[in-house]
Amino acid sequence: QVQLVESGGGLVQAGGSLRLSCAASGSRFSLNDMGWYRQAPGKQRELVAAITSGGSTNYADSVKGRFTISRDNAKSTVYLQMNSLKPEDTAVYYCNKRYGLLISWGQGTQVTVSS
Repeated sequence: QVQLVESGGGLVQAGGSLRLSCAASGSRFSLNDMGWYRQAPGKQRELVAAITSGGSTNYADSVKGRFTISRDNAKSTVYLQMNSLKPEDTAVYYCNKRYGLLISWGQGTQVTVSS
């Protein structure tokens, strides 16, 4: 089946930038809606950004203007460019794939922003 693998997480100072990548091993990537979610300790997993198969994007209010989601269908990869990072962005970030009602999750990558 399809496997999602996140990368690019790490430790960064407030105001810095990180670029997350999510590579899908399956085919028909261009038909999928893709998203990035995050979950901090003791908090519910929340949508950060999403991009549809048609290229439409949606962002959480807390990251709008700072984060950018994009996709490269030729590489079966979705990206999350994170700029002006804040300590409250600290969380495990998960890649999500949706094809109709079929949903898949990556294993997550840790993002830690120090003040």
